[in-house]
Amino acid sequence: MPNEPTQIIRKIIHIDMDAFYASVEQRDFPEYRGKALVVGGSPQGRGVVATASYEARKFGVRSAMSSKRALQLCPDVIFVRPRFAAYGEVSQKIREIFSRYTDLIEPLSLDEAYLDVTHDKLNIGSAIEIAQQIKQAIKDELQLTASAGVSINKFVAKIASDINKPDGLKFIGPSSIEDFMEQLPVEKFFGVGKVTAQRMKQMGLHTGADLKRLTEEELLRHFGKTGRFYYQIVRGVDNREVQPHRETKSLGAEDTFVYDLTTLEEMNTELDKIALTVYNRLLKYDLKGRTLTLKIKYSDFKQITRNQSFPEAFSDLETISQTAKQIMAVTYTEEAKVRLLGISLSNFGDVAPKSKQEKEAGPGDQLTLEF
Repeated sequence: MPNEPTQIIRKIIHIDMDAFYASVEQRDFPEYRGKALVVGGSPQGRGVVATASYEARKFGVRSAMSSKRALQLCPDVIFVRPRFAAYGEVSQKIREIFSRYTDLIEPLSLDEAYLDVTHDKLNIGSAIEIAQQIKQAIKDELQLTASAGVSINKFVAKIASDINKPDGLKFIGPSSIEDFMEQLPVEKFFGVGKVTAQRMKQMGLHTGADLKRLTEEELLRHFGKTGRFYYQIVRGVDNREVQPHRETKSLGAEDTFVYDLTTLEEMNTELDKIALTVYNRLLKYDLKGRTLTLKIKYSDFKQITRNQSFPEAFSDLETISQTAKQIMAVTYTEEAKVRLLGISLSNFGDVAPKSKQEKEAGPGDQLTLEF
């Protein structure tokens, strides 16, 4: 095809630790081993599951689930508070193992990263062999297990790492990628959340093969610029580079909900979950910001952002969560129907911004609130 993108052949590994927080707790505290364990908040409050051990996952307990729901599913589950400093130390040791093989490392979180080993430091040549050595080093030196996906691009490597968990290794070579992508459920595609997956299925699009039947123009029309990515990746093309030194101007997370949120309690529960994700990402990059921005998209697709700036940089979970909920409370109206919420931190520089006075704002305007 004349417009077919040129594929760059790389050797990419995606490493994903297995139930990372819970595994560290089980390693450090023998009384937790073999037990259903949740790292997260208390079920007596509005706690959220950060990570569940595999013993808890057998009962349906999952990350981002409310702790109360986790207790309902698994009455014997043990809850422990996160020890992020400990996880950060382990993450640094994992990074040191990665760096023995390549300097092209792109962390996605404390427990996962992409590695480009097209030209590895030890001249091993085989990405599969490197992945095996990394997994073994993590097991021998840290008493933890990791799963690895190996392929020629980031997208396929990331999906491959999830196939044989825990302690898995999956290689998907160039000749297998298109068949693999055609069989992949649409909810596994990059950028496809619950809402988009539901929409796709309503259109009769259930797998990569279904997406492949649409032209690039049709995908763009239905899904915007992400449609171009779908068109390429279902054909095995993903030319994104592993980026070890990406400049971070803002960092955040957001979630689109299957059902519109109508009460402040529902919104605060979701903000707690999103705040935890943001906190983990700040910890990963060792960042503190002075400006927190809350993004709200309503059922009519009207979107607003509201922000608050502080004189001192912060990254603690309590400030992130409470600030987002304070802004939400000021913005909330009883008739509001919210389909998306997002929290981000920015202003990572050395100069603190001057606060602005609260003002009226339309869709997409910025507003700094003072409390």
